[in-house]
Amino acid sequence: MTYAGSVPQLASVTSREVWEQITGAPLVIVGVIVGAVILRWLIHRAIRRVVQTSIDRAAAREDRTARLGSLRGIRLLEEAAGFNRERHRQRAATMGGLLRSVTTFVIFTIALLTVMAELGVPLGPLLASAGIGGVALGFGAQALVKDFLSGLFMIVEDQYGVGDIVDTGEATGTVEDVTLRVTRLRDSSGVVWYIRNGEIIRIGNISQGWSTGIVDIPVAYDEDVEHVMSVIRETVHGLQDDEAFQGKLLEEPTPAGVESVSGGTMTLRVFAKCAPNQQWGVVREIRERVKVALDRAGIRGPQLLGPYGDASRST
Repeated sequence: MTYAGSVPQLASVTSREVWEQITGAPLVIVGVIVGAVILRWLIHRAIRRVVQTSIDRAAAREDRTARLGSLRGIRLLEEAAGFNRERHRQRAATMGGLLRSVTTFVIFTIALLTVMAELGVPLGPLLASAGIGGVALGFGAQALVKDFLSGLFMIVEDQYGVGDIVDTGEATGTVEDVTLRVTRLRDSSGVVWYIRNGEIIRIGNISQGWSTGIVDIPVAYDEDVEHVMSVIRETVHGLQDDEAFQGKLLEEPTPAGVESVSGGTMTLRVFAKCAPNQQWGVVREIRERVKVALDRAGIRGPQLLGPYGDASRST
């Protein structure tokens, strides 16, 4: 009676153990793998959406910039905007690919550790070693992580790119290379600057969208303002249609009037809206042409004060 009654009990225990083995670790492992795949898909979708939003926002900003110019300036700005938009799209796509790779690595690493734990692999020594190494790396690589994060956001937001003239506070020059860690600039003296992205507090992009050339013209204090302004207007009028300025000037230069009066000098200012990175040559050409025109009109330059404060004609 005892032996006969124990057989069903043994069979019941055996079937329960089999069911626990089927629904235990294997089911957890399958759930971990499926969950990792779903989480990876959701995060990748979010990254793609953020990248696309960044690209659309940059395109809208470039379009607003292009609408600020004249009819001819709009065409030039639209060409520059198209180039900048394509550059931003490529860089944002690159950053999106990098983020997707990093998230894939992190998600599947965690999933692998979870599966190993379910299989009975001892993870204590491994996690302890990784924790000690992570703490040491965290203390030693804080600046590196800061540089990488700053470089990542800088590239995604398209704050500047290769060929732009920027002012980083520490140095001003043309961007020659941009990486996640450093930005390389070359200033007007030919000096190459390597600036860590994490150390850039603020950035001024001189050539993003369009640029402004400012020309200050000093003349003698007692010259007739209206006469001088008429000579300057006549000189800069039609400059935009000159073949030498094709693709450089977006609008006709605008004489703004008297900028300052100091001693025996009266300074008049001219603004010129230019294509990106073209303001330097335009400013030099305007200054040269205005100087020749003033000489022909007999308009004197600033007067020099003598040792006793008397004015003498400048030479």
